[in-house]
Amino acid sequence: MKASPDAKSPQRATTGEAGAQAETLAARFLEARGLKLVERNWRSRFGELDLVLREGDTIVMVEVRMRRSKAFGGAAASIDAKKRSRLLAAAREYLARGPDRPCRFDVVLITGDTGAVAGSKLAPEIEWIRDAITE
Repeated sequence: MKASPDAKSPQRATTGEAGAQAETLAARFLEARGLKLVERNWRSRFGELDLVLREGDTIVMVEVRMRRSKAFGGAAASIDAKKRSRLLAAAREYLARGPDRPCRFDVVLITGDTGAVAGSKLAPEIEWIRDAITE
């Protein structure tokens, strides 16, 4: 039996929607581990900081990378030298506007479907790498 023309089939999220889902998932993951969200999608002329959180007195800037699979190096491989340079420049600009505090740059790598239900076989795998980007 064919579905009616009005029936909608499930669709994948657009790249922007998937990115927003990945950032929300990463923020919840980090908040569950005691970090406090300060800013999301902070923009400067150099680029964007996906998440800015606080862990005690430390400012934690987080780059969120999502890939559906680990093929072609996965999410980690997508952070090249040019991307690192832009992230560090944006981080310096962010830090210049506030009091002097310790800081670090973490990366959250998400592999899988961000729309999948936690606990299912399709649930995304999350890897948190502290101090992932340094000068």
